[in-house]
Amino acid sequence: MAVRLAAFLKNAWAKEPVLVASFTIAGLAIILPILSPYTKYSIMINKATPYTYPVPLRDDGNMSDVPSHPQDPQGPSLEWLKKL
Repeated sequence: MAVRLAAFLKNAWAKEPVLVASFTIAGLAIILPILSPYTKYSIMINKATPYTYPVPLRDDGNMSDVPSHPQDPQGPSLEWLKKL
């Protein structure tokens, strides 16, 4: 099987090197991001980053779920990112 694959690739490279190179680059572009260690950290950052940001509101004292200040820490911490 490996001999047939090697013969096919050698023949394809001899006839159409541009196509073989482009398919190789495309294959690497699909596979390498999955194997990259940066993927792990980008997923962790995206989980910790909120999709909606607080809108400044005037607190009348009856809003328990609204932070008193927009920069009050809420949600998961990103301390692990600072320690890298």
